[in-house]
Amino acid sequence: MYDVNEIRKDFPILSREVYGKPLVYLDNGASAQKPQVVIDAVVRGYSEEYANVHRGLHYLSNIATDKYEAVRGIVQKFLGAEREEEILFTSGSTEGLNLVSYGWAVPNLKAGDEIILSVMEHHANIVPWHFLRERMGVVLKWVDIAEDGSLDPQAVIDAISPRTKMVAITHMSNVLGTVVDVKTIIAAAHEKGVVVCVDGSQSTVHMPVNVADLDADFYVITGHKLYGPSGSGAIYIKSERQAEMRPFMGGGDMIDEVTKDNVTYNTPPHKFEAGTPAIIQIIGMGVALEYMMDIGMENIAAHEATLFTYANARLRGLNYINIQGNAPGKGAIFSLTMNGAAHAHDISTIVDRKGVAIRAGNHCAQPLMQHLGVTATVRASFGMYNTVEEVDVLIDALETCHELLG
Repeated sequence: MYDVNEIRKDFPILSREVYGKPLVYLDNGASAQKPQVVIDAVVRGYSEEYANVHRGLHYLSNIATDKYEAVRGIVQKFLGAEREEEILFTSGSTEGLNLVSYGWAVPNLKAGDEIILSVMEHHANIVPWHFLRERMGVVLKWVDIAEDGSLDPQAVIDAISPRTKMVAITHMSNVLGTVVDVKTIIAAAHEKGVVVCVDGSQSTVHMPVNVADLDADFYVITGHKLYGPSGSGAIYIKSERQAEMRPFMGGGDMIDEVTKDNVTYNTPPHKFEAGTPAIIQIIGMGVALEYMMDIGMENIAAHEATLFTYANARLRGLNYINIQGNAPGKGAIFSLTMNGAAHAHDISTIVDRKGVAIRAGNHCAQPLMQHLGVTATVRASFGMYNTVEEVDVLIDALETCHELLG
């Protein structure tokens, strides 16, 4: 049985008050809170077990290295990858996507080659490709979404031309909650010899993911959304794609031998992991992923589906609230605007005084905002520890907003 009240006890911050009100944390799409087991792992790592990894033969270095490298197997299991060597550690999705850009795209693309993006992409999955447009003459092709916020996979497939070399696509929109049928897109793209890079920053938080089944070439995740520390993340890179890549950064650990005249590189994944990593953050991310898997990704998804159904019904009962995007099967992420002159920042500020944390702005998705015809929205994004009672608090806060701003 999924006992959300027991799960909430694992997150110490959820027991605090804000402005004299119980904290209702609905900004999980930006960053999730941390369970005590992750906090304990980070504290223990720094207070009892810290040393650099891979480079020492002493006791503490061995402990740190063993714990750090064990996370590779945890991420492999979490993502359903076939080999540990296909898992590379990063500081988060942003570094992972830049790794694909500099490590794979730069040596494999030329002027006039195309990268296909959806209009829903987070800036982290846009700007690295703009770098290639500015510096190499790569062409960015955009695919729009339907009126309900869904993305027709056939629209992406139809955009593929003989010049297309990559599709870079989100698995779940951080603004609309839209879940994209990336498996269909990947299969069709591969038939045309096109690789696919998937941004899994949101999807892996809310539902089971199996990269081997999807057959993705690249799949990025970020630890801070997965109830783990900031500064942690990973990227799955299919072995065939690794063979086509050059190192993104140079330094310690990624080398085999360095002389005055030459350098040879380590084998993957270390070939792509230069310098001292975020050791304790990665260990903490591993603990967070184990915590999620112990609860069960299917159970988390079912709980959040219940929250979505309840929140969707209650929000649609407010005739002054507009929900941006209503794609079938969307996740429990709601981007909202309010009729009248109420600005998202004003709404967020008033809601905050009720103890409810929501996000306001463009959510690092300006092309989507332009497509929707809005400058900003407020976003309520739910996680494994949220409750239907917290939905009611949100609704009450929005009603107060309407009374003050409407």
